[in-house]
Amino acid sequence: MVSFGSELLNAAVAGAESSPAALLHVAELPARQASGADWPAWADSDVLRAFHDHGIDAPWSHQVQAAELAHAGRHVVISTGTASGKSLAFQLPIMDALARDPRARALYLSPTKALGHDQIRTAHSLTTAVAALADVAPTSYDGDTPLEVRKFARERSRWLFSNPDMIHLSLLRNHARWAVYLRGLRYIVVDECHYYRGIFGSNVAMVLRRLLRLCQRYAPASGPGPTVIFASATTAAPGETAAELIGQAVTAVTEDGSPHGARTVALWEPELRTDLTGENGAPVRRSAGAETARMMADLVAEGARTLTFVRSRRGAELTALGARARLEDIAPHLLDTVASYRAGYLAEERRELERALADGELRGLATTNALELGIDIAGLDAVLLAGFPGTVASFWQQAGRSGRRGQGALVVLVARDDPLDTYLVHHPEALLDKPVERVVIDPTNPYVVGPQLLCAATEMPLEDEEVRRWEAEPVAAELVDDGLLRRRGGKYFPAAGLDPHSAVDIRGSAGGSIAIVEAGTGRMLGSADAGQAPAAVHPGAVYLHQGESYLVDSLSFSDGVAFVHAEDPGYTTFAREVTDIAVTGTGERVHYGPVTLGLVPVSVTHRVIGYLRRRLSGEVIDFVELDMPEHSLQTTAVMYTITPEALAHSGIEQLRTPGSLHAAEHAAIGLLPLVASCDRGDIGGVSTAVGADGLPTVFVYDGHPGGAGFAERGYRLVSTWLGATAAAIEACECPQGCPSCVQSPKCGNGNDPLDKPGAVAVLKLVLAQVAAGGA
Repeated sequence: MVSFGSELLNAAVAGAESSPAALLHVAELPARQASGADWPAWADSDVLRAFHDHGIDAPWSHQVQAAELAHAGRHVVISTGTASGKSLAFQLPIMDALARDPRARALYLSPTKALGHDQIRTAHSLTTAVAALADVAPTSYDGDTPLEVRKFARERSRWLFSNPDMIHLSLLRNHARWAVYLRGLRYIVVDECHYYRGIFGSNVAMVLRRLLRLCQRYAPASGPGPTVIFASATTAAPGETAAELIGQAVTAVTEDGSPHGARTVALWEPELRTDLTGENGAPVRRSAGAETARMMADLVAEGARTLTFVRSRRGAELTALGARARLEDIAPHLLDTVASYRAGYLAEERRELERALADGELRGLATTNALELGIDIAGLDAVLLAGFPGTVASFWQQAGRSGRRGQGALVVLVARDDPLDTYLVHHPEALLDKPVERVVIDPTNPYVVGPQLLCAATEMPLEDEEVRRWEAEPVAAELVDDGLLRRRGGKYFPAAGLDPHSAVDIRGSAGGSIAIVEAGTGRMLGSADAGQAPAAVHPGAVYLHQGESYLVDSLSFSDGVAFVHAEDPGYTTFAREVTDIAVTGTGERVHYGPVTLGLVPVSVTHRVIGYLRRRLSGEVIDFVELDMPEHSLQTTAVMYTITPEALAHSGIEQLRTPGSLHAAEHAAIGLLPLVASCDRGDIGGVSTAVGADGLPTVFVYDGHPGGAGFAERGYRLVSTWLGATAAAIEACECPQGCPSCVQSPKCGNGNDPLDKPGAVAVLKLVLAQVAAGGA
């Protein structure tokens, strides 16, 4: 019997320009049976009736297990699949506590506004059905909340829906005004906690610790502090990750008792084009965006509600445009049922798109991961992924948006021109059978903990014991030496007039954000992180918004604004930057004969030097030079050096060394997300035939001040990482190197020189020496 997902796959494949060989793997994932449980005996009867009235007759086993732990006052993380009903696990103990104690309060935190707004709609619906919860008034408290509503939220709401940014910038900063709320705070929910990784996760860990210390200050002498309930996608070691976020023990619930319909998972690699060549004559693969746009249009025409995840804002816009163009040919009456959704849209635009998708007015939506996290959109038949989303956890999170309510569904991963994508579609077991990654955070990063200590001390003087517990004594001593903190009587006090909160961007953005404004009208179209602005909205860049093309006229960092005007030039732009690196300390180093492996502090200097203009076909028109400011970064890198003699013995003579190292570096950057929960954009790399030690060297570094833990993860798992890198290069069928293996779209040297066979030889040499060394 052909499954529903297989029928949809046939429809998605039928209109492909690629040959059937592009479909590399199909897996039929069986349906999962339900495992139910009885409602807890302690649960308020009116609260249970509200759940019954909302169609929940009985809970799943994992929901009850997590709710029982939370009710008993134990911090808990529930780590189960998408659509497994994790929300009930925290809604039940929260509503029970709010119903029994009129002084009780609850706080819900999510990484995105869209998820918070989705949760608040459910909370409103549930609480209005319970008489004892009539005064709860679930209220949003985020950057879009009007000032008068913020006052109501602080003074009247008993269940707040916010995000770590607002807790940091508003609640903790003004905690005395929140004294009543903090005194009654019984539960803190940290939803989608797997999202908190790298610098963002490290900052969130410190925000949560600061929140808990203030709750202890305001808590009644006999009362316990709040219980923290984490909800996470399936990840490795969720209990340990949650414990790192709050610095306390957390119990993990991982056995999923919810049912799920069967899914057909297909892995698709677009074929190399014969009519076009790229940089340095390299072959060009059909783009993942174009393939998924075509597939989405065909599925929408087939009647399937389809969500397409794209890696970038620009990609989401282009994919929606491509799908609409195809629908104009095959089903013009469905043209207005396809749209794009991404971060950077204004609040009212996001709300309208969410409503239209939930109500079924939209049948196809191209989105960034802004819609990955928990939006409860039922009845999706297919999920398309234009490129691997960076982590296995995110892959299953996005795939799980399909097949909700138990029906069968289709999931298609279309590989991008990227070494990691190449590796995964040729090694499906690494995706479908691999344990998901361990979330990487490092709250002890001095670039994170220093500003966070200043915030904490400003909120309430820091005890010596707190600084020790946060492993921050050296950083605190440095802040004292700099005159930012004063230490006396076993406590740290802030310097007079210190107001550090607004200077700390917990998401790690460098220098705030840049407003994107239409020059003729003054209309604000969106925003871009200041750190990404030189590459995204430099003068001459093509900027896409809601399907419309704009050209950037000017970019001012001092004013925080980029002016644009509406124009469709018929090409796209890609920024190019150059990077220099210097080792600034010894770090860790291990010698394996002619190979040395290290984890070292480095100083990285990079500058956008210009941009390529490319026709929509991929053909390069020209390169335009830019004069942009230089940016320096103090961070951490994993590195390896190889003696020239060892390279020569492996067949790599001196003239081939630069290209071999360069190609190995590019591919290694692409494969690091296989072992670390990072995105390719979180890391960078440099290779040189004559490094700091006078030896051929390859660096891969964290793209955040002080490091984010990603390079260290590669250092600790070097054999797995570089082994997969070599396999990805060998799996690509191009002759001399292409973006699917060793070319990089960000390369400031125009991907020249690159030596594909040499890269494989370099990596195998390193792997052989490490293996021989017993690592």
